[in-house]
Amino acid sequence: MPSNASLMCAAVFLSLPCPVAIFAQPASTAFTLQQAMSAPFNSDLIAAPVGNKLAWLSNAEGRRNIWVATPSGSGSGYESRQITHYTQDDGQDITELHWSPDAQSIVYVRGSDPDNAQKMSANPALIPQGVEQDVWLASLDGSSPRKIGAGNSPAFSTHGDTVVWVLDGQIWFLKLKDPGAQPKQLLHTLGACGTLRWSPDGKSLAFVSDRTSHSFIGVYSFPTDTLEYLDPSTDHDRYPMWSPDSRQIAFIRIPYFKGEEFDEPHRSGQPWSIRVANVATGNGRQIWRADAGPGSVFREVVSDLQVFWGADDHLVFPWESDGWTHLYTVPAQGGPATLLTPGNFIVEDVSLSPDRETIVYSSNQSDIDRRHVWKVSVAGGSPQQLTGGTGIETAPVVASNNRTVAVLRSDARIPIRPAVVGNSGNIQDLAPQTIPATFPAAGMVAPQPVIFNATDGMRIHGQLFLPNGVGNCVRHPAIVFVHGGSQRQMMLGWHDMGYYSNAYAMNQFLASQGYVVLSINYRSGIGYGLDFREAVDYGPTGASEFRDVEGAGLYLRSRCDVEPTHIGIWGGSWGGFLTALALARASDLFAAGVDMSGVHDWNIDTPENFSISDTASDPNARWRLAWEASPLASIKTWRSPVLLVQGDDDPEVPFLQTVQLAAALRRQRVTVQELIFPDEVHDFLLHRSWVAAYVAGAKFFDQYLKPVSPQPASAVH
Repeated sequence: MPSNASLMCAAVFLSLPCPVAIFAQPASTAFTLQQAMSAPFNSDLIAAPVGNKLAWLSNAEGRRNIWVATPSGSGSGYESRQITHYTQDDGQDITELHWSPDAQSIVYVRGSDPDNAQKMSANPALIPQGVEQDVWLASLDGSSPRKIGAGNSPAFSTHGDTVVWVLDGQIWFLKLKDPGAQPKQLLHTLGACGTLRWSPDGKSLAFVSDRTSHSFIGVYSFPTDTLEYLDPSTDHDRYPMWSPDSRQIAFIRIPYFKGEEFDEPHRSGQPWSIRVANVATGNGRQIWRADAGPGSVFREVVSDLQVFWGADDHLVFPWESDGWTHLYTVPAQGGPATLLTPGNFIVEDVSLSPDRETIVYSSNQSDIDRRHVWKVSVAGGSPQQLTGGTGIETAPVVASNNRTVAVLRSDARIPIRPAVVGNSGNIQDLAPQTIPATFPAAGMVAPQPVIFNATDGMRIHGQLFLPNGVGNCVRHPAIVFVHGGSQRQMMLGWHDMGYYSNAYAMNQFLASQGYVVLSINYRSGIGYGLDFREAVDYGPTGASEFRDVEGAGLYLRSRCDVEPTHIGIWGGSWGGFLTALALARASDLFAAGVDMSGVHDWNIDTPENFSISDTASDPNARWRLAWEASPLASIKTWRSPVLLVQGDDDPEVPFLQTVQLAAALRRQRVTVQELIFPDEVHDFLLHRSWVAAYVAGAKFFDQYLKPVSPQPASAVH
């Protein structure tokens, strides 16, 4: 921890100069990037329908495998083991885990969506024979996983004898218990099918049929071999949820509007609604509708479901009526909505207990830059906090006994991992043996919460990483980290998203190397309410979030422990856009930057969005606005060196963005370094790609932000 003198000096903004000192050197607790990224990243926690079992996905340095925890024979605690055994960092993702009804197997997807120009699954490991996305079945009996068929979005039937999934937008199925059975296409329909939901009685399958401009809720009946679309409209019908008696389906209707995919603030719109349809007749009725104004645009929580059919026909759903994402309940017959989670905070991960009586959720209530877990009755009442303290707990699920709550947890020093919550709030890790003995937890620093001013006065939250053992206003090079998204929030500990867990490791490493690192939660991010997230003029409509980035640089420049001419910036995706924008507009403030997969011209990112203009008097206004918000528009004032990093199979940000920026900077004689990964995607699939990118980034910053030898601070002005 820093000394009292350092804290006193650091607390002053635009203060008198602190004592002159030489550049700090890395603390003795330094570690390698490989060590910082060696602990497994855990995700996709799911509870089994019986047996109180739990499962999750573990990514250990690119080796992705499914783990299962079962209650121990002694009746106390859990025993954890791996049920798949993939041994290579081959870039083949594992997603969409689902338990069988008897909890004896798990169906999952291996491989990435074929969403590039060639409609091929990503192959960053350059496997010569190619790869594809497939549905697999792993058994708990120790046998090898079984390939079901090509595709994604699998779902077990209610009785466990059939698996359905999606291939090229169509539904396929396989009867598991029929010897010699082969995959067959279930339906031949228009649109792209998804969100497959079996009825509780196992006789019907609901799904969403996406027609691009609108979508329907479809129901296929197995006994009658018939297809019905429920209550069709010109809007987007999504998130079907069956009633317990299989007679009704609740779903959300979201009105269509022009430019709905365009990145701009959407604080209000045509109100969305909840409808309930009778499956036998196909007729639907509106049982609730959002008010105009705040909350009229639908905002998801993190869950496969967005309408939860609770006990006694209580429907639970998210709504932002007061400017914060909260949970509400309404009777299935209709009526006014009742707020379940009051307060100035957001609800994020949500799940329903098996008996349908309790909702468990994560939120940043009373701890805005962390997440903790709470529960509340679907019928209402006061929420009960289940976890707290200085850690982060998220993704809660309730085991089949309706009592045990499992979470993913992290803290400042150890990455996200699965755990169960005890009655007194104590937390027991499920697989502590997976953390390598060489993982440098003791060398990690606890980031400090800071609030600074953007250049327009908006108050912005950040997390400050200070090198270990440094005080007395010793000068350090400094770096601003800008997350992607942009609707994300960095927290005071290891993140629960893989991309930002890796970024947290990088920031810890940079701090261990003597850098002061400021990770910022700029406007248009989540965690601070609707108006902050839907910030005026953000992104391609004006890049108002640049004011927060510039404010972060000025805040660092004002600190007595930062060398003001040695401030860098780095980020990926939207953070790459803001890194490039900072270097283009403020090279006098930011001396160097690492831009990973950034947007540099909004008009070549998603040009189809700009062809829909609501400005009838000037149909080119949106094009011009987006160009002026782009880094390439300010290229003439870009002087600082930059490292550009991207995979050329990036489906999120066209590789042309990096191609054009590199060419423009070379014409200006700006120093450009490149690290390009052939066949790699936006969120790198290979662990070694992340390591290589971060090693290159750290070396780049050392080259341009650190002096050749220690010297008095006055000598560098």
